[in-house]
Amino acid sequence: MPDNFSQTLAERLSSAFPAPQDVPAGVRPDPSAYERLFLLDGKVRAWEGEVSEVTSPICLRQGESCERAHIGNAPVMDEAAVMAALNAAVRAWDNGHGAWPIASVGRRIEAVEAFVVRMIQSRDEVVRLLMWEIGKNLDDSRKEFDRTVEYIRRTVDALKDLDRTNSRFAFDSGVVAQIRRSPLGVCLSMGPFNYPLNETYTTLIPALIMGNTVVVKPPKFGTLVHQPLLHAFAECFPPGVVNFIYGPGGRIIEPIMRSGKIDVLAFIGTSRVADLLNQQHPRPHRMRGVLGLDAKNPALVMPDADLDTAVRESLVGALSFNGQRCTALKIFFVHESIAEKFLARFSDAVTALPFGMPWADGVRVTPLPETDKTAILNTYVEDAKAKGARVVNPGGGTSCQTLYFPAVVYPVSPEATLYDKEQFGPVVPVLPYRDESEFLDFVTNSNFGQQVSLFGNDPVRIAGLVDKLANQVCRINLNSQCQRGPDSMPFTGRKDSAEATLSISDALRCFSIRTLVAAESNPANRELIEKIVSGRHSSFLNTDFIL
Repeated sequence: MPDNFSQTLAERLSSAFPAPQDVPAGVRPDPSAYERLFLLDGKVRAWEGEVSEVTSPICLRQGESCERAHIGNAPVMDEAAVMAALNAAVRAWDNGHGAWPIASVGRRIEAVEAFVVRMIQSRDEVVRLLMWEIGKNLDDSRKEFDRTVEYIRRTVDALKDLDRTNSRFAFDSGVVAQIRRSPLGVCLSMGPFNYPLNETYTTLIPALIMGNTVVVKPPKFGTLVHQPLLHAFAECFPPGVVNFIYGPGGRIIEPIMRSGKIDVLAFIGTSRVADLLNQQHPRPHRMRGVLGLDAKNPALVMPDADLDTAVRESLVGALSFNGQRCTALKIFFVHESIAEKFLARFSDAVTALPFGMPWADGVRVTPLPETDKTAILNTYVEDAKAKGARVVNPGGGTSCQTLYFPAVVYPVSPEATLYDKEQFGPVVPVLPYRDESEFLDFVTNSNFGQQVSLFGNDPVRIAGLVDKLANQVCRINLNSQCQRGPDSMPFTGRKDSAEATLSISDALRCFSIRTLVAAESNPANRELIEKIVSGRHSSFLNTDFIL
């Protein structure tokens, strides 16, 4: 590789940013289409107060300058506005007496099914906004939308299954009872920027379909993604059941939390922020947390690993969506006997990654949405280099504006920031190991416990590792990357990585609680229950069967 490769790469990264006239027709969103909109108490309104400019990680060339594209304006709400949204949700809940929380399961399912029909009509607009707001490539943006639609449909099916099971009566020790699940109250839903649609809706939809009312705070990056769907929410759900608020989290979330009116916190972000939110609530023991937090998922590449598989899965695991996933592989322990061989092949695979704008065919490296992220990543790399590491792949760490070419860093010292800091970006720390106890010590001492990946083929060795790791993390991936899916399987973590478990069926339980109607099984009580059920006087106590 020539000595001037990094300089040539920097020029190529710079030239990847287009002039406005070079953006393909139909790709760029209309900045005026959804700005200033918010949903409050069943109505989509235009915000008349302070706004913040929404800019894209996609930079556009204007003469000699190259700057982030303006793609809209978002409301910056004040305390009065966010409290109005919260109070709308509180009124809709009405101490559990509101029309939505006491609605039948069938009625709630009808509303969610109507919403998903409307949602599909906005697919192209949402996909465009995913590309422009967070830099996700076209293929992955489409996958995020389609996976979200599929998640909603499967959630409906799971609730039907659950309700069919709960339609029966239980008899035990002279007591007759019907056990169902009831909602918890008002939910604050805060999703992450990396999956602003999917991971927001994997908590929002289960919360809604179980009868809760919701206040949604979109992420800073990914704010506009929800705008095309506001009218669908307004038309499909009763007033106050869904409300959207906008603005800096530190400014608008504190008054909501301090009110004590939040019954469920659905938050995907950092454990530091989750701790702060919990501390702001006056009665935290009365608030249920559904939290997806930090992770530093490690991979162990053993001496007998199939390198073709290990390199392929490691590449996707570490650098899919630029490594901006909580499930990404964020550090690699490679046995010293194969470290150089693994690094050579992995480095070649990284060097071959195509970069460019999100709509380009086959692009894998795209602009980073977070402000100053390239500088932060370079700080991590320089720190590792100062402590004995080098950048293995040619051009690794080269950046221009919001484009950052992935850096493979080796050997990373335990004293380096990259050793235990979640980098959440396209930097791949690698270190050699001699004994597997080094890897086990890392996992045991880590503050995080989401997943690990093991690459190897010795059944005895892998079995021993599985038994030790099963009490440290919540998913052990064999010869495959860490990941969330499929959505039917549990997704959670130990330590500071999560609270509660999300899968399609688990999520329904997260946003509800088991409640039962019970009576002594005598003739008078059985007759009373039969009259309630046969007369369909109760939406809770019934034997309706949803097909």
